[in-house]
Parts: sequence; C-alpha cells; structure tokens
Amino acid sequence: MNDTSPDASPWWTPHVHADRRPRLMLRNAIAASLRQWFAAHDFVEVETAALQVSPGNEAHLAAFATQAIGPDGTRSPLYLHTSPEFACKKLLAAGEQRIFSLGPVYRNRERGPLHHPEFTMLEWYRVGEAYESLMQDCAAFLTLAATRAGATRLSFRGRDCDPFAEPERLTVADAFTHYSGIDLLATVAADGATDRDALYAALVRAGLRTAPDDSWADLFSRVMVEKVEPLLGQSRATILCEYPLAEAALARPSSRDPRVAERFELYCCGVELANGFGELTEPDEQRRRFIIEMDEKERIYGERYPLDEDFLAALAIMPQASGIALGFDRLVMLATGAQKIEDVIWTPVAAS
Repeated sequence: MNDTSPDASPWWTPHVHADRRPRLMLRNAIAASLRQWFAAHDFVEVETAALQVSPGNEAHLAAFATQAIGPDGTRSPLYLHTSPEFACKKLLAAGEQRIFSLGPVYRNRERGPLHHPEFTMLEWYRVGEAYESLMQDCAAFLTLAATRAGATRLSFRGRDCDPFAEPERLTVADAFTHYSGIDLLATVAADGATDRDALYAALVRAGLRTAPDDSWADLFSRVMVEKVEPLLGQSRATILCEYPLAEAALARPSSRDPRVAERFELYCCGVELANGFGELTEPDEQRRRFIIEMDEKERIYGERYPLDEDFLAALAIMPQASGIALGFDRLVMLATGAQKIEDVIWTPVAAS
C-alpha cells in the first residue's frame, strides 16, 4: 500500500494490513535467516540499552532527548540511542569477540521514503579481523536476503542490482574523479587536514552550486549527494571505501594512505545500506574528533551532545576490531521491491 495522501487509510486498517503483510512476513524470514547465519559463524547476539548518556557525536545526527527522574526527584538527561555502537564497543572492551545487535534505533529530523524516526539497525563486530571481512559479510547478506525473499534482483524506483554478483570496490577519490571530475585528495593534506578553498574552487570548475559559507564537509556532501551516490550500486552492489579522514570520525587511518580512513559504505540501487569501519581505539584522538563534530553541530544547529566518558575510557582497553551498521529495513525494502520504508515496518510511527 503506497498511498501517502492525507485521507489514506491507516496501516492498521484490515485491508491495508492484508496488503502489507506479505512483505512483513518476508521481513521476519530475512531476520531469522540472518540470526541463523550469525549463529553459524560464532556470533553472540546482544541487546543494548536504548537509553544512553550520549546518543552519538556526529554533527548531523539528531537524537530524541528525555530525562531520568531519580527516587529523590533529581533529573538527569538521557537520549534514545542513534546506534548501539558505544554499548557494543564497551562489550568488546569487556571481552566479547564476535557480537551482533538487531534492534530499534532512533533518529530525529528524519522521515521520508528511506528514513523513519524509529528503524531497525543490524550492527556487528569482529575482534582482531580486518574491515575487509565486513565487506564479505555484506555480500553474503545481499545474497541471503534476496534468496529468502525469492528475488533475483534488488530494486528501488527504477534501479536494480544483482545481489548474487561480486560487489565492485571503488575508493571515494576514484568515485569523485569518475563522476564529477574532481581530484578530492588534492584537497586533503598528508595529516588528513582539509583545504576548503581548494575544494570550493573544484566545485566551481565542475559547475556545481556553492555557497560562501560552505565548509569542506558541506562541499564534500554536495558532490556525494548530487554526483556520486545516485550512480552507485547499479547492476551490482558498490563498496565505496577509503573515505577522507575528516569524514570518518570513528575509523582508524589507513595504513596505505594516512589521508584516508578504514571506512566503507555499501550501496545498492543508489541506496546506502551499510557503513563499516576499522575501529579507532585511541581515546584521546576519539575525544578530539568528537569535539570537532560537536563544534560543527553547534555551529549549524545550535546544540551539542555530551561525550560518553565511559565509552572513551573503554576505548583504552578495547582490542583492535572492525564493525559495521546496516539498515535492516532498507535491506528488506530492496529485497521485496517496496517503494518506501514504511511498507516493511510492522507498526510505523504516526506522522505529525
């Protein structure tokens, strides 16, 4: 049921539910198959608390805020987590080796065909393993989801992708060169520092819109959104890797090139499905990056989130690991041919 008009019948209307139910049952089947895969590969499923002292420290992530009221009436700020990442990494510090979480996360200011304020995230971690192992996991999950849904192709709004083909691997720098003609790494110094003016000039030469107050990150995002992302994951999945260090706040630098980080994203049909890292485990460097992100958040949105000091302390004893978050609802969408995320969510949040 794809009717989004104001007088559309609500999702709980029997005839609407009957129309939605086949995809929802496939959602359950895909979740069950993923759990079976993780069990067969010695992963432990974990349940992380949704209430956290910090929802994450990325500039453009907006959280839902609340308060905890103690027995004596004292109030403490808490947030619904935007990801189980901080809690999962604490579990790695505690000694877990292979873990996964499949559960709800919450993001404010997000609603549309690919976004919902409450959605299901699949997140998993491998201690002592390179982040390339996560790329192999992603390829396996595309095949698993398509097989379970009885699909030969993944599709979204006129684009399709072969879930059984080996994903292409493309660096962000190569994608910028190929799709926009911009030499991205010419605007990044050896220590990862960025040159805003150089990237601004490159966008002007490429005929892309700019604004005088655009930051380097703003310009980077504009090229990604307008020139790169829509063309990824066509015919076969794309693994977009080696993001500039400034665009990878939780990832460690690449040993191959210190200007870039061990970060990749998985794309199918022009849709971002997953975001993976070789995890940063240096608490001082992580604190520095978080502060930069929160300064940017305050500049743009006039607010900032606290740092989770327990998380930073846990990083000091956390082993080397790779970790990734995958939008489970989006995976189900592509496998079932749904046109919007609410088509594969059992009980969508009421629209305001």
